[in-house]
Amino acid sequence: MAMCAMYKLSYSECLDDNLKDCRARERLVLDRAIGFLVQAESAGAGSLQAAEALGFVSKLWNAFIQDLVDPENDLPDVLRADLVSIGLWIIKESALIRSGQSLNFRGIIDVCTMIRDGLK
Repeated sequence: MAMCAMYKLSYSECLDDNLKDCRARERLVLDRAIGFLVQAESAGAGSLQAAEALGFVSKLWNAFIQDLVDPENDLPDVLRADLVSIGLWIIKESALIRSGQSLNFRGIIDVCTMIRDGLK
């Protein structure tokens, strides 16, 4: 808030900027996850790249879910619930790939890409 006062911005403008910064960071981290998953898909489910990518994606979505269930999260309840469901699916699918029961990297990549592209 002090920085905003220095530049004579309104509180709502600061909130908008913070929201834009948050969305930009979320897009960047999803870009990173997608890149890791593409490499993992090429390397194969049993590869070190796959283990690292799936671990990264699971940690990322756990963090997103923690934020989404926070009562102070301002997203609409329905959207929050939908994103939590998506995150739980990604975490479950990642575990299935790690255990050798799935090879669905493409599904996770596609879903992460859709979420990233929706962050405007």
